[in-house]
Amino acid sequence: MNLKTTYLGTVYQFSSLKELFAKANEEKSGDRLAGIGAETVQERIAAKEVLSQLTLSDIREHPLLSPEEDEVSRMIENQVNKPIYESIKNWSVAELREYILDDSTSGDDLKRLGRGLNSEMIAAVAKLMSNLDLVHAANKIEVLTKCNITIGYQGTLASRLQPNHPTDNVDGMIASLKEGLAYGMGDAVIGINPVDDSVESVKRLLHATHSFIGDWDIPTQNCVLAHVTAQMKAIEQGAPADMIFQSIAGTEAANRSFGINASLLNEANDMARTLGTGTGPQRLYFETGQGSELSAEAHFDIDQMTLEARNYGFAACYDPFIVNTVVGFIGPEYLYNNKQVIRAGLEDHFMGKMHGIPMGVDVCYTNHIKADQNDIEDLGVLLTASGVNFVIATPMGDDCMLNYQSLSYHDVAALRQTMKKRPSPVFEEWLEKMGIYENGKLSKIAGDATIFAR
Repeated sequence: MNLKTTYLGTVYQFSSLKELFAKANEEKSGDRLAGIGAETVQERIAAKEVLSQLTLSDIREHPLLSPEEDEVSRMIENQVNKPIYESIKNWSVAELREYILDDSTSGDDLKRLGRGLNSEMIAAVAKLMSNLDLVHAANKIEVLTKCNITIGYQGTLASRLQPNHPTDNVDGMIASLKEGLAYGMGDAVIGINPVDDSVESVKRLLHATHSFIGDWDIPTQNCVLAHVTAQMKAIEQGAPADMIFQSIAGTEAANRSFGINASLLNEANDMARTLGTGTGPQRLYFETGQGSELSAEAHFDIDQMTLEARNYGFAACYDPFIVNTVVGFIGPEYLYNNKQVIRAGLEDHFMGKMHGIPMGVDVCYTNHIKADQNDIEDLGVLLTASGVNFVIATPMGDDCMLNYQSLSYHDVAALRQTMKKRPSPVFEEWLEKMGIYENGKLSKIAGDATIFAR
């Protein structure tokens, strides 16, 4: 395996595949914080050149984190389809990129191909792609999943309605929920981040959302984004949960810092199937974000983009209903500015789709990062063009509980109209029935939450 090249008269020798992957990554403040990123643009270009010539078998045969040491690595390795892998193992990473971007390669071709790749191969090819490459490739791939309704159809853009409240006040949450529904939000999930993730609080929010959904016959799913163990206890005590949620990471050690492991998630999946209120077959919701492994000191000198790809390999083992990356939320230590946030959002979406998972993005930022609402709207446009399964919508784009900025209800509505996207079909039928949509567009009463006061 050659890890050496000469570029502009300078010899670049990389000591390991791990170092090569890190230095071939687009600039991320998290990689700099970890001391593993490229020192110069020239070094980054040299790393990309070397990476492009490696074969897929080179990557598989030299794991960045050994399956003997890490359960995430084992699970990813066990998922690789051997006949598909054998047919492509001698491809270079550059040849893989050309195949993905070729006009004759369909979305179904890419979904089949993805079954023969591991997460590191998918990360490697993403490192060689431009932003437009990532948009073009991801847009080919349709991933359909069903909990209570099916989302992910090409030509649609679903949304998670996020009616968080700074004190978990049910009346305040319901008021925000009504406004979001009046803008056509909520087909992916009505998902609440609780301030208090005690079992009693989780039960109260699940009962409130489930009752509202039932009263108005809304074709969607509910979820409260507490720790998985709190949700499981709430469900055991009779709380109506369509899905179970958990944040995940790309290494066993980072997952352990979250208080989870593969066995616990298997147990949660079984509980969602036997005691949950979602009809399925998919009933899990995962959330990720570049940099989480570094913040847990569990990154093993692997770059944050590659670790994020491993999140998706881990998630794919559970056949989830939805997965989203929270790009821009963790902070400038990991994604410093608008350029890095936009790049990470496009990388994450592409890598998730190549893993065959239903990929969404929380298009967001915090006030101490060098980005603003225009940057987030730019990323929203790019992701919508990429065929993202869903985005997250908050009232006025300002989450008053988590204290960060995201897309607003009306932003998502504008993305649908501008990019000619529709809500998920069954949800759109309900919107038409409620008078919120007319002829595939928002009606004159859209945004008026008083329609739910009748």
